[in-house]
This record gives sequence, C-alpha cells and structure tokens, in this order.
Amino acid sequence: MFRHRATSEFLFLALLLAALVGLFGVLNEHFWSLATLQTVTNRIPSLALAALGMTFVLVAGGIDLSVGSVSAVAGAVFGWCVADRGAPVAMAAGAALAASLVCGLVNGALVNALRMPSFIVTLGLLEGARGVAYLVTSSQTKYLGERLGVLQATPVGGLSVAFLLALALTGIAHFVLTRTVFGRHMVAVGTNEEAALLVGVSPSRVRMIVFAISGVLAGLAGLCHVARLGAADPNAGSGLELSAIAAAVIGGTSLMGGRGSMPATFVGVLIIATLEAGLAHLGVSEPMKRVVTGVVIVGAVAAEAVRARLADRPRKISP
Repeated sequence: MFRHRATSEFLFLALLLAALVGLFGVLNEHFWSLATLQTVTNRIPSLALAALGMTFVLVAGGIDLSVGSVSAVAGAVFGWCVADRGAPVAMAAGAALAASLVCGLVNGALVNALRMPSFIVTLGLLEGARGVAYLVTSSQTKYLGERLGVLQATPVGGLSVAFLLALALTGIAHFVLTRTVFGRHMVAVGTNEEAALLVGVSPSRVRMIVFAISGVLAGLAGLCHVARLGAADPNAGSGLELSAIAAAVIGGTSLMGGRGSMPATFVGVLIIATLEAGLAHLGVSEPMKRVVTGVVIVGAVAAEAVRARLADRPRKISP
C-alpha cells in the first residue's frame, strides 16, 4: 500500500512539473529549447544536494536550518585554502568537506546533548556558521577562476558533472532510505522516537548520522556554487535552507518526520527551478517572482496534502 501511494505521489509531482513546462512553453516560445533545459539543470545541483540532506533530517524527525551557512563555510574554506595558502584543489575540497562535516556533527551533538529542538540548535548554527564564513574570507569574495571547472564540465548531453553528481547521489540516498537498516531506523525515529528506542534503535546515533550527512551534502552544495560562480562568496547560500525545505515538502516529505522520498525531493527541486526559469523568461520582476514562487509552493503542498488525505479515506464497500 505504501509503495503504491509513493508511486502515485511521484506521478502527481511529475504531472505538475510537466504542466509547468507546458504552461511556460505556451506563454513563451523560447522556453522549449535545449538552452533552457541546460540552464535549468545546471543551476540546480546546489539546491538538489542541500534538499537531499534536508530530506534525511526531516525523515528522522528533525530540521536543519543551517545548510545555507554551512555551504558558505565550505566555499570559504575552499577559497582560503586555494587563494591564500596555495593548496591543491583536491586538498582544498577535502578541507571544505571536512569543515562542513564538523558543522553537521556539531548540530547532531548539540541536539543530543541539550535535548533541544533541532529548529533552535540549527538556527543558532545558521548565524554562527555564517560568521565563520565571513571570518575565513575576511568578509571578501575570493575569485578563483576555473579551479573547480571540472564540476561545470558538460560531458553528457550538455549536462554538467555537478548535475550528474546530484542525480547519482539522489539514487544512492534513495537506496539508503528504502533498502538499508539505517533507512528503516530513520523512519522509525521520525515516526515515533519512544517506540524506536524500545525496539533497540538509538535515536541519538540516528540524529548524529543524519546531521553529518546533511552537513557533508551542504558542503558539496557549497563547492558546486563556487564552481558555477568561479568565486568563494561569504554571502553564498543565503536562503538555501528555505528552498531546500520547500523542495523536500513539495516532494511529499513530512515536516513531522517518518516519511519522505529522495526522487520526489529531486522532482521538487526541478519544479522550483522550472518555475523560476519560466518566470524569468516572462520578464517577471524579482519581487513578483518571489510572490508567485511562494504561492505556487504553498499551493503545491496544499494540493498534495488534500490528495493524500483523500487517498487515506476509507472506501465504502458496496452491499
């Protein structure tokens, strides 16, 4: 039953995405083009990676508001290592991911130690990590050129390495969530932490791991952002956490925990990216774009909630 429901929800999202593509194609003849497809797909890796990490945390019953700032920390560390210390790119990337992993572990450790809602803890790190990004870069953008150009290479059909990486990690994340013991533990903790504890699952361990995963994926998102802009900007990733939450929720992930889908989250990212690209093609002003995007996101989530409620309604048996 649950597999059938997940499939129907995924189809609903796919139809919504197709409807958006069709609508913008009718409104603007230039929208249906290979250039638009490449632009949309090659701009979303940062959001897709952050949204995958957010889905892990949400399924386990938490939330991570720090992903945008953590991505900025990763970019800042990479820029500092390359521009200020002359470190090789691979070493700088490793340091950036290590820094983002530490941020994730700090989130997990504080949530476990303080027994406070992850909303409060990660809100604190949102500010703290942003401050670290400013300190590391001396509040200046570091221009790096093509140091991470490999992520922007387009080896297959004009699709960037960063996009292909995000797609591959979506498949891996889906496997972890649906086919591993740890995935079942995440769902159990997110559904009912006390019941999970009674059957031998350690909620503290699960929280540490999901926040660590979220941190690393946010770090990868930061590196993708550096590759796309050719610079390490301490302001990078501002608002990324909200877009990541929106993509996950559009994909059917429950904010109450215990339920989520990685492929559906990826489609949620595509919906947001398509909406932004379509509005840009129509010449909509930036303030109005934000209003329309917000309305569509709320509408999509509300429609999915209604559809799910109707699907759960018991059917009448005819005499």
